[in-house]
Amino acid sequence: METLQGKKSFDIDINEFTLRHKNYNRLILDLGTGDGKFAFHLADNFPNHFVIGLDSCRENLHQYSRANLPNLIYIIANAQSLPRELNGLISYIHINFPWGSLLGSLLNGDTNLFCGLEKISSPQALINLNLNAGALNEQGWSLLHGVDQVEVNLRRFGWQIENPKQINIQALKKFPSTWSKRIAVGRDPRAISLSGCFNP
Repeated sequence: METLQGKKSFDIDINEFTLRHKNYNRLILDLGTGDGKFAFHLADNFPNHFVIGLDSCRENLHQYSRANLPNLIYIIANAQSLPRELNGLISYIHINFPWGSLLGSLLNGDTNLFCGLEKISSPQALINLNLNAGALNEQGWSLLHGVDQVEVNLRRFGWQIENPKQINIQALKKFPSTWSKRIAVGRDPRAISLSGCFNP
């Protein structure tokens, strides 16, 4: 499993990974972490939790992956091919304002993604997914229809989802990610949050 610290990558095996996380009471995954700011925020504010930022693009991660927090790790991998080292361990999944292939997989019901999420999830794992109008429009979906489609796919793969919640501009500005602040000042700042638990 490839990890990143600054501009240097390191391969760690399952034994080393287990040593890193075994003393923490919850493993949290920030899937499609982007520049890693949200994962850093979680690890910095919740020292009893072990936080994993995962993304396929290493270039954006150079700044936050330098952080010397014992409960934070950045993994380079595709969302559609999640590392087996995570299987059964993740108790909370965050997906914040996805775009590109990750958003496409959520909309298309990609079995590689959804089966991967099932494999990594611990019993009664939680998920929080924030979707924004601009990214959905690029995929050819309106905000409401796109959110509905993602919700249908989540439910089909065993996730019990609560009623969608609007995210207003003030919440976007306060949200601890670089991308959310760009959305807040963009042409279409509309966004919706989906939350739920895994119960196949």
